[in-house]
Amino acid sequence: MAKNRIITVQDIPITVSEADIDDYICITDMAAAKSDSSRAADVIKNWLRNRNTIEFLGTWEQIYNSDFKVVEFDHFKAEAGLHTFVLSASEWIEKTNAIGLFVKKVVMVELMHIRI
Repeated sequence: MAKNRIITVQDIPITVSEADIDDYICITDMAAAKSDSSRAADVIKNWLRNRNTIEFLGTWEQIYNSDFKVVEFDHFKAEAGLHTFVLSASEWIEKTNAIGLFVKKVVMVELMHIRI
């Protein structure tokens, strides 16, 4: 990722990363603002487990990503919401060839961004 800038939303600093012509907003920053920053990864994992989240991400990818793996998405969608379903952003990206999310590892911290 190239350049980062900070925006402030309701007194919360949120990182926006620029990649090529796209901007990605750091949802780790948003999750950290809603809970203890050490639990931000848990908040994001719980968000990714939600059926509505998976359906939204999958629909977005189908519209904007011609290389999106729909069969893998259908598998995740069928499992989403079940108490046994667990999904990381890295797994979503790797298995579906998603472009709407990216994960940036910075000194033992994983930051997740969503394309805006």
